[in-house]
Amino acid sequence: MKTFTFRADSPSRGRGKGRRDTVSVTIKDVAKMANVSVASVSRALNGHGGVTPETQKRIREVAARLRYVPHSAARSLITRRTQTIGALLPDLHGAFFSELIRGIDIAARARGLYLLVSSSHGDAAEAAVALRAMQGRVDGLLVMSPHADQVFLDDNLPVLLPTVLMNSHVTSDRHAVLDVDDYGGARTMVEHLLASGRQRIAFIAGPEVNHDVQERARGYRDALEVAGKADTACILPGDFTEESGYRAGKQVLEMSPRPDAIFAANDMMAIGCLSALEEAGVFVPEDIGVAGFDDIPMARYVSPPLTTVRVRIAELGAAALERLVGIIEAPDDAPPLPRETVSTELVIRASCGGGETVPRRL
Repeated sequence: MKTFTFRADSPSRGRGKGRRDTVSVTIKDVAKMANVSVASVSRALNGHGGVTPETQKRIREVAARLRYVPHSAARSLITRRTQTIGALLPDLHGAFFSELIRGIDIAARARGLYLLVSSSHGDAAEAAVALRAMQGRVDGLLVMSPHADQVFLDDNLPVLLPTVLMNSHVTSDRHAVLDVDDYGGARTMVEHLLASGRQRIAFIAGPEVNHDVQERARGYRDALEVAGKADTACILPGDFTEESGYRAGKQVLEMSPRPDAIFAANDMMAIGCLSALEEAGVFVPEDIGVAGFDDIPMARYVSPPLTTVRVRIAELGAAALERLVGIIEAPDDAPPLPRETVSTELVIRASCGGGETVPRRL
């Protein structure tokens, strides 16, 4: 074997004046120059302790001088970690998912982790393929999918792969669940509309298999029932898109008697509904009040600004990531995994009358 004395800052010989060595620096090179063992270099650079502060400082200085970059594949073999988190979502389109991914990614990068994201596009087979494709590539999974019932999870997830479910109806000791208080948020919104004088409140639902939609519809119905107005319930179909909200708005315009308020299961449908009402010359909120759910960034900028139920979407993503990291780092010490519910806030804006912009905690 050929041996040589390595100097990171010396020009290479025989390759032309001014060019530098491109020899790949290994952990052994760092150990040799720092006069320590390979194990000491590994411990110092990974922050695992076991070396004195002086030695750690010397190792880090040598690594920086040599421009040493740890080999991620080799490190994965040693630690059995990929430093990557997988996220399966129903869709990647729209403001809600953009905010959710942003929250997950910011929290992941703060911990030196990377994100692998996939979407099921509303198809159970696609969701299963995505979960199977991520196995072996990620240290844990965040799953938000209407198809992720217990049978689906048992069929497609390894027992020992740390997993956090987001907005799921599954009750399991194997998986942590992080839920938004969809029921409480929807019920409070309907109570607010009734208290402000609205008598006939229509509800634009989303996909039937969606857990969020089921809980928001339940909150809507229960609020009407408690108020003695169960017979006025009117649920229109939707699919979370602006187009479906627009269609629902057109349906409302043809009703007699016409609802005097519309509560959409998400902001995108509420925004589509606003467009349909504006086209027809219907005044909001004077003729019909409109409300949504989520409080996506554009909700405050439409005209009129949208009354909605605020979900702190980015914070939800970050909380799910932190929950998952806790499971990954202490799998043996982790207590039984309780279901955790994230609270929502009622935000009153001009689309339902009134101009209060300070959110009220539910």
